[in-house]
Amino acid sequence: MPLTAITQSRDPHAVYARLRAAHGPVAPVELEPGVPAWLVMGYEEIRVITEREPLYSRDARNWRDLNEGVVSPDSGLMPMMAYRPNVIGADQHEHRRLRKPLDDGIAQIDKRALRRQVESMCTELIDEFAQRGTADLVADYAAYIPMLAIGHLFGLDTDQGHELRRALIALFGSQDDSQAGNRSFEQILHDTLQERKNRPESDLTTAFLRHPNLRHDDEILQSMVVMISAGNETTTSWIAHTLYRMITDPGFEARLRGGDLGVDDALDDVLWREPPMTHMPARYALRDTELGGQHIRKGDVLILGLAAANSDPSLIPFDRLPPGSRGHMAYSAGPHMCPARVPSRLIAHTAVNTALHLLPGLRLTIDPREVTWNPSPWTRCPTALPVAFSALPRRGRAAGGRRASVRPTH
Repeated sequence: MPLTAITQSRDPHAVYARLRAAHGPVAPVELEPGVPAWLVMGYEEIRVITEREPLYSRDARNWRDLNEGVVSPDSGLMPMMAYRPNVIGADQHEHRRLRKPLDDGIAQIDKRALRRQVESMCTELIDEFAQRGTADLVADYAAYIPMLAIGHLFGLDTDQGHELRRALIALFGSQDDSQAGNRSFEQILHDTLQERKNRPESDLTTAFLRHPNLRHDDEILQSMVVMISAGNETTTSWIAHTLYRMITDPGFEARLRGGDLGVDDALDDVLWREPPMTHMPARYALRDTELGGQHIRKGDVLILGLAAANSDPSLIPFDRLPPGSRGHMAYSAGPHMCPARVPSRLIAHTAVNTALHLLPGLRLTIDPREVTWNPSPWTRCPTALPVAFSALPRRGRAAGGRRASVRPTH
């Protein structure tokens, strides 16, 4: 089965159930026509491969089908799966060395300032469409917030943030324009890096430049790539899916607006059902082994089915989970577990909470069955969420200072 067909389906968890019935917790899939992979859907099986680093590598140079020419160097899979000299493609001691700059950079983020900044952005965005009484909650709202917030942390201006967003959509799509998107993405970051060499600022780009664990410009650039690409697309998807639940599930919305369900509990509910990274690339077997009843050959590629693991039959079903349960696989597991859990939650919480309070009477203006998903084997973000709501007077200046447009200027 093609991996993209799963992310594009109306009910991926039903697809996972059929795959489990046919193959068990590890199922054969295709990344693109003629390119095989294993989709790991078992909760415990994902724990095994994320914790056994000497057996399951993150280094794509171990990918047999790439080395033997089955996968073209021009494939749209390359921007997400090819080796890069960064924390994602490293194992064990090298991974720890490259992980520390990310952990140190995240630790230095002023969370109160970030919350105020994101709240101001959200208020400004809503102010742009408040008088219309209609909006697309993806294009007009969810897609902007992480892009601008994370870009600001690295010292990027608004126009650069919008350019990055367009490049990342192409990169995560793993389609024909994926490599061009990747080149554009890296060029923007390269230019920012060179500028910070001459003019340091109090931002994460400067912090990476000064970190002793990053030995040269390529490692610095690739650390920026990891932080921005992973944080942007996944947080956009998290916000969009939570808003989708609000406008398609009356009980969910009533509990949120009535205070019976906290925003953080709502966010965790979404992480169980629709984790932002549906399928996480990748691990590469370093020798022949067995996993979930399947014979895994040296060089095979394994995809972490994070969404699938959350509906593993061995776990409590979604509808019976207690509020706030965080045993999900949304952040993956093991040493490569997402390092930005706190800032991403802060951004998503602020975005959802602001929409909850400033957009009364939200309703989807199309049938929920008409909602489509951005084409990608990795993520499952709504393409658009057209809504109507009770029109509001324009708020004017956001709290804390002069109004500054957060919409594209070109």
